[in-house]
Amino acid sequence: MNIHEGFLAQMREATQLLQTEGPMAATAAIQRALHGASAATEAAPPAMRDINPPPAGTQPAADLLARFRGYTSGKRPSPSMHQPVEDVVARDMREARTDVPDKGKFIAGSCTSAAGTRAYKLYIPSAYKDEPLPLVLMLHGCTQNPDDFAAGTGMNAAAEENNCFVVYPEQTKNANGSQCWNWFQPGDQQRDQGEPSILAAITRDIASNYKVDTSRIYVAGLSAGGAMAVVLAATYPDRFAAVGIHSGLPYGIARDVPSAFAAMKRRKSRGGEAMQARKPAPLEKRVPAIVFHGDRDTTVSPVNGEQALAQCIPAEGGREEVERGAVPGGRTYTRTIMRDEQGNPVAEKWIVHGAGHAWSGGSRQGSYTDPKGPDASREMLRFFLTHRKGV
Repeated sequence: MNIHEGFLAQMREATQLLQTEGPMAATAAIQRALHGASAATEAAPPAMRDINPPPAGTQPAADLLARFRGYTSGKRPSPSMHQPVEDVVARDMREARTDVPDKGKFIAGSCTSAAGTRAYKLYIPSAYKDEPLPLVLMLHGCTQNPDDFAAGTGMNAAAEENNCFVVYPEQTKNANGSQCWNWFQPGDQQRDQGEPSILAAITRDIASNYKVDTSRIYVAGLSAGGAMAVVLAATYPDRFAAVGIHSGLPYGIARDVPSAFAAMKRRKSRGGEAMQARKPAPLEKRVPAIVFHGDRDTTVSPVNGEQALAQCIPAEGGREEVERGAVPGGRTYTRTIMRDEQGNPVAEKWIVHGAGHAWSGGSRQGSYTDPKGPDASREMLRFFLTHRKGV
């Protein structure tokens, strides 16, 4: 019996105790289950743990217990859990409302390529008719799924406002036990191989079934998804017109799990150079990029976002414009706009002050979100729609 099977068996026991012996006995059973799951997780080797763990300060055990008490009192728990455990907690995430009421559709599909099969969810805006529309490929972080990611980022609502398709592929547990995209594996860092080929095939599948403006296909992601977005920018620069990197990492910075952890924890030296990992090489072809990163991110060091941006947009000529702002009642931020020699904007860097490892401006309906920050979804989409590419 694996960890999850044992945990679920104990939860079923707690449900029976609730009916036969009352809430106190059930609560004690839950606490025993949580204690056992925590000990097993600590004993697991690094390769079995999440590449993208829950944000610092979260308390999964307390959250789960609070959720159970909500169910026993007849109240629906708040969907704030950051690490689903294949039970009522995970179901809350999967049932989060991700369509836009009385407007677009959010439908399920799948795509098979020579490298494998992945399911996805596709948002179709209500105004879709015969005109080709832009398409955004959204890559979730570890432990997330399409419904959770769509609910947390609010990208469907942004796409409805701008008349765009959005597709959310889902990583499988067979490919990665924590449902992380394998951005750190050599076999998943090449064109026409592994996960990059599957994800590119998904965009081709959507374009073959719907009217897509193939000059306006974009990719964005969070954490492991942000790192995989950079992989796609590197391997399919002819496919994607721009890339959005939220709390992500540069292309080629890791070759296995240990080097992935080392890259995530990098820091700057006093001279400004990244420590504990080599400086990544620029991509062969420049890809317009927008980066969001919290300056208090302890899961993925902010230096990774800076270097991912530098890979996409080499610092040659052009100029930078720096502006500072604040979300009313929320966080402050520094936005840097990078222009080419002709004055065209080719990159943006948003540093969200005080933010950790979470999607800026997101909703608490999803995991890994920071509602106090500037709206990354709308800012990314605004940036994307100013760029086109012939495919």
